[in-house]
Amino acid sequence: MSAPPAVQIREANAHLAALHGRVAELERRLGAAERTVRGQAESLIRKDGELRAALRELGAAKDREITALQQKLLSSEETIQKLLNAIQKKDDLIIQLKHRSHLLTKICRSRPILDNLLSYIAEGEQLGTFPGTQSESSSPVHDELQESNCVTNQISENKDFALFEDDLEDQDTSLFGTTV
Repeated sequence: MSAPPAVQIREANAHLAALHGRVAELERRLGAAERTVRGQAESLIRKDGELRAALRELGAAKDREITALQQKLLSSEETIQKLLNAIQKKDDLIIQLKHRSHLLTKICRSRPILDNLLSYIAEGEQLGTFPGTQSESSSPVHDELQESNCVTNQISENKDFALFEDDLEDQDTSLFGTTV
C-alpha cells in the first residue's frame, strides 16, 4: 500500500484537530452544564431544606394555635356551664318567689276575714264561761255568725287583735310561708 498524500494527511490532521477542538468545546460546555445543574440541584436541595424547616415551623405554630384555641374553647365551655348553672339557680329562685308572691296575694285577700276571725276569738276569750250564762245557740256571737253564714267581709272595729301594717313590719319575713 502506498502512503497517503501529504495533503490528505494535513486535511486529516486538520479534521482531527477540529474534532479535538469540538470535543474539547463540548466537554467544556458539558462541564459548565454539569456545574449549573449541580448548582441548581444544590440550590433546590437548600431551598427544599428551607421549605421543610418553614413547613415544620408553620406546623408547630399551627399546633400551638390549635392548642390555644382548644384551651379557650374549654374555658368558654366552663364559663357557659357556670352561667347555665347561675341561670338555673335564678330560675329556681324566680319560681320560689312567684309561689311566695301568690301565697302573699292569697293572704292579703284573706286578711279582712282573718282580722274578723281574730276579733271574734278575742271577744270569745273575753266572755269566758260563767255559770248561768246563755247557751251558745242564744249568744250574740252565734246570732251574728248565723246572720252572715260564717262569712264576713267587714273589718273588725276591735284593733287589739287585728293585724295592721305596723304589726307586719315587726314580724320576721324570712318565716314567710310557715303556719300562723
